[in-house]
Amino acid sequence: MNTSRGTAAAAVLTTLLTLGACGGGDPLSGGDGSGGDGPLVVSSANFTESEIIGNLYAQALDAAGVEVETQFNIGSREAYIPALSDGSIDVIPEYTGNLLLFFDEDADVSSPDAIAEGLPAALADEGLEGLQPAEAENKDAVVVTTETAEEWDLTDIGDLADHNDELTVAGPPEFAERAVGLPGLEKTYGITASSFDPIADGGGPATVSALVDGDVRAANIFTTNPAIESEDLVVLEDPEGHFAAQNVVPVVREDRLSDEAQAALDAVSAELTTDDLIALNLRVSGDEKAEPATAAADWLEDKGLAGS
Repeated sequence: MNTSRGTAAAAVLTTLLTLGACGGGDPLSGGDGSGGDGPLVVSSANFTESEIIGNLYAQALDAAGVEVETQFNIGSREAYIPALSDGSIDVIPEYTGNLLLFFDEDADVSSPDAIAEGLPAALADEGLEGLQPAEAENKDAVVVTTETAEEWDLTDIGDLADHNDELTVAGPPEFAERAVGLPGLEKTYGITASSFDPIADGGGPATVSALVDGDVRAANIFTTNPAIESEDLVVLEDPEGHFAAQNVVPVVREDRLSDEAQAALDAVSAELTTDDLIALNLRVSGDEKAEPATAAADWLEDKGLAGS
């Protein structure tokens, strides 16, 4: 299986070098410590939706009078969790279930309540905390084309196991190794893909193209991706609940936020819905090709969170 994935240590080093190139101080300095007076560094993972939400956070904080710097698109969890812990960055959008599984692959993610119970302790061990989750949810999914669904008579993820010898899958590089990815799908549904195509766009346009063009038969694409509707793709049902609840949540360094900063981030979470995520993704990834910052600014204005 070709994963084309470097080690987690290499990912962290690459991230730190990227942060240094972006400015905002020495990324190896560990920031200014808990409760420091320097600007909050708001970051994002390396896919479009995360950058959009990162812009929502940064602009809402700025509107609340909080000094902010941004360091977007710094990589996967293997890179940005250490950067959060060592103070290179301060705030990043996350997804509840997969975040808990990142720290403990055997964690109970059977329900949102179970995740809410287990996540705080896992984050505290890293010097981090999660704020109020949003209603908005973006779940992992196994997606196929309508043609493949009809040809193979697919309804559930488990139906793919009958086609293991010809099953080709695309997804983020880390999907090959994470518990929620191929190892978990084998354990839960007996799926063993014949090959894996690692595409580092977070289930974005390149992943969709690989699926639609027939380069792969299935792909890890997220449920807020507007291409699911526009390309008439089929999200396979997950009757065993393999993919956990994935509510959007700001994750921050402990004791780093002022009351004003926390209130600004909580206000974003209170308004953000799944439909909002789909609409924001469509503006940025669809025909309009809006900048993430522009889409975020318009959403904040519409929700009355843009300040005066």
